[in-house]
Amino acid sequence: MQTSALPDLAHTDAKPVHWLATATAMAAVVAAAGLLQPEAATATASASEHRVTTQQGGAPAAAAPDPAAVTFPLDCGTAGQTVADSAPGDLDGDGGPETVAVVRCAAGSGTPPSGIYVVTQPSGAAPRVVATLVDPARKINVTDFTVRDGRISATLLGYSSADVPRCCPDELENATWQWKGDAFIQSAGPAAGTARGV
Repeated sequence: MQTSALPDLAHTDAKPVHWLATATAMAAVVAAAGLLQPEAATATASASEHRVTTQQGGAPAAAAPDPAAVTFPLDCGTAGQTVADSAPGDLDGDGGPETVAVVRCAAGSGTPPSGIYVVTQPSGAAPRVVATLVDPARKINVTDFTVRDGRISATLLGYSSADVPRCCPDELENATWQWKGDAFIQSAGPAAGTARGV
């Protein structure tokens, strides 16, 4: 009988118990690495939260008005209203945030027309609508809604006639509003106009 010149290696004939031990050791290393991660992430998040909640001079930032606390000038009967989207921003440059809300009736199915409203909340008062940018009576759907740098932008989808199926809008308008003097001025798109404050 001829013997091998190479030494007998235990791992060349590994049994399931060896693989289980290796997998357990790897899991322990991954778990230990995960335990070290949250502390660094928490420190970064706390610093970010501090920057967001303080203004120049260290005073706490004012909270934007809550659109859920407002009754919008939208007749929905018994269906009720729903805020489809909202975003805060200092639109008039006074240092206090306003909230812009896309609101529609809470229909069980389909996509009812939307309105775009600007909500403000004077100190100690309830939030209220101060401007209507898109009246739901126009039968428009709102998409791609953003508020950035004092500017409100949205894509408005509409219908050229009552014969166009409500599933398939055939008109598109990219609209932008910005506060100028005492009104929100709409620019861009074919139907530019003005929405005055109330």
